[in-house]
Amino acid sequence: MHIKWNALAQTAGVSFGVTVAVVAVFALGILALSRREAAVSAAREGEGTGAAGGGRLALAGAYVCFALCGGAVLYGLSLIAGK
Repeated sequence: MHIKWNALAQTAGVSFGVTVAVVAVFALGILALSRREAAVSAAREGEGTGAAGGGRLALAGAYVCFALCGGAVLYGLSLIAGK
């Protein structure tokens, strides 16, 4: 039995990198939702002009982040169950 150590190391490295990237993008999505909540509460209290627009932008950013995470998960599942 022959183990291809180079291929194993490449697979482990790519897996680690993709995992860190997906977790970071998910955390950015959570941060965007937090910023949206802050903008909505500021708009309710009348503290800032344009706070509602910032809330919409943060919500759109959160949707993009979560869509990227979902796409990465679906792509991984398609690689696993593709054959």
